[in-house]
Amino acid sequence: MTPLPAALGGRDLVAWRLDQAIHRQTWDSGEGAYRAGGRWNSRGVRAVYCSIDPATAILELAAHAGFEVLDTVPHVLTAMTVIDFSDIQVIEASSIPNANWLYPGTPSAGQQGFGDALLERHKFVLIPSAVSTHSWNLMFVGAFASGFYSLRLQEKFALDTRLHPPAPS
Repeated sequence: MTPLPAALGGRDLVAWRLDQAIHRQTWDSGEGAYRAGGRWNSRGVRAVYCSIDPATAILELAAHAGFEVLDTVPHVLTAMTVIDFSDIQVIEASSIPNANWLYPGTPSAGQQGFGDALLERHKFVLIPSAVSTHSWNLMFVGAFASGFYSLRLQEKFALDTRLHPPAPS
C-alpha cells in the first residue's frame, strides 16, 4: 500500500520509479539520463527521475516507452525515501523561466541547463510533472545525494491489462 503523504500524517517523502527489471540494481545510477539527456538534464548528467506517486511514475514511463512495452517486458517498481525534507528544493511552476517547459515536447538547451544548475545546487529537486500537470517529479544525482535517501522497496510490476487491450477485430 502506498504510504500517506506527509500532509496527511505520513512521516516520509517516498518517491517512485519504474525500470526494466534488468536495471533493478542500478535504479539510482542515472545511466539513461547520462547517455541521452532528459527533460531537466543535459547528456552527461546522471539525473535520476522519480515521481512522488506510483501512478505518475507509470505514466512517465508509458509516455516514453508505451503501454505495450510495460505489458510485455518485465519491469520493477522502486520506492525510495528521502531522509530529510530540508534536502528538497521545491520548484513551483511560477518560478520556471519558460512555461512551455512544463508541457510535453522536446526539451530545449535552456531547459536542460536550468535543470543541470538545480541538480548541481540541491540534493533533491521537486518539480511539476509534464505528463500529469497536478503531479510532481523528484530528481537527484545519486552520487551527490548518496546517504540522504534509502531504498524502501522494489517489487515486480504488472501492468493492468486494460491499458494494452488486443486490437479490435
